[in-house]
Parts: sequence; C-alpha cells; structure tokens
Amino acid sequence: MSTLRVASYNLKDLTLDRHAASRVVRAIDPDVLCLQEVPRRLFASWRVAAFAAECGMYWSGRHRGSGGTTVFTSLRVHVRESRHHRLRVAVLKRTRGYAVIAVAPAGHPPLVVASVHLSLDAAERERHAGQILRTVSGGGPVLLAGDLNEGETGRAWQRFAEPLRLVSPTAPTFPATSPRRLLDVVFASPELTVLPHREVALDDSDVVAASDHRPVWVDLDLGPVGRAGS
Repeated sequence: MSTLRVASYNLKDLTLDRHAASRVVRAIDPDVLCLQEVPRRLFASWRVAAFAAECGMYWSGRHRGSGGTTVFTSLRVHVRESRHHRLRVAVLKRTRGYAVIAVAPAGHPPLVVASVHLSLDAAERERHAGQILRTVSGGGPVLLAGDLNEGETGRAWQRFAEPLRLVSPTAPTFPATSPRRLLDVVFASPELTVLPHREVALDDSDVVAASDHRPVWVDLDLGPVGRAGS
C-alpha cells in the first residue's frame, strides 16, 4: 500500500445510534481509527469488540485505564504494539487517558499513532499534552488524533503544534447537528507527507444520529515500498 488513511471519531460512549456510527466508519474506510468516548464500564470490552466487528475493523483490546480512548485498525496494516495510558486527574473528575499504537503498513517502517481526549480543565489539558508528547516521542513519525476540547488558541493545542503540525481540515466538528467549534483534529510529524483532503460522501442523517461530534480523517502518502514518506 502507498497511502494510509487515519481517522478520529468521538463516539459519545455509543449512547446514540451505534449502527449509524458503524456506517459512518465504513464509509470513511480508515486504515487506523482513533476513538474517544468508547464504553469503559459494564460489558465495555464486549461492546467495543462488537462495534469493531460491525465496522469491519480489528481491535487489539485491553483499553482499561485509557479514559475511554482506543484505536481500531484495518487488516491492511500490522499492529506492532498497542498501549493504553492513564492520565492523573483531580479527585471526582472524569478519568482521562490515551491510546498509543505502532502500526506498520506493508513494506513501510512503523508509525506511532495516538488517540487522545483531553480534559475540560485548561491547566489539566496543557499538563496532559506535555505528558502525551513525551510518551510518543522518539519512536519514529507520529500522528496524534482526537478531541482536544479546545481550539487553536488553547495552550494544549499550542503544545502539540510545537513539534507537530495540524493536518486535518479546519471545518468545525462540534456539535454534529450544527458545528460551531473545531475540537477534533489530527496532528502529524513534519516529515510525514499528507495528501490533499479527500471528501467522503457521508449520510448526514447517520452523522447526526451517531454522535455529537463529526469525524475527521487524513490520507498519508507513504512513498515507495521500503521507505517512509518524505
């Protein structure tokens, strides 16, 4: 394969229309899908695995402590490593975490992909952003995708934008019914080649029924087999 599609989607804990959400994912057809707000409690693993199957994707499982983040992959990529990390939060606040995988598209070096869902507290977002960056650095090119809960003037956004660059569309993503805020984004290492954005014909009724967020996605040019994108 010469291209890689990476998408990000906040699923609102699958409390809305799960089948509509799976149709949205199938229409996007990502190689890597970074998810936020997946079920975390009663029968959570079974529900997430069932949703992955409905999307036609693979889930490595074991998302305990992830704060509701995880990553699905297609069979077009090989998952070399999958980790879920907990982030420290104040007492009584929603648990937070992030998921990290190393994927290796056939014939290409591995790529580090992180799914993040930042806090509603600005100071906590900035602190968590620094911790996430330290974890994903040093293992090769990085894609960081998720719901930042803030816009481009936010300090966490700016922390991510120092070593990485925004590569996803700048159209608002929240709320899904009438988007006014850009919360859902993809950042990438400077050395990664990102192709011009390709729209996908999504059923808007499914998008609205599936979640309160709209999904985002990017396509990477991986370059010739045996080389990373330049």
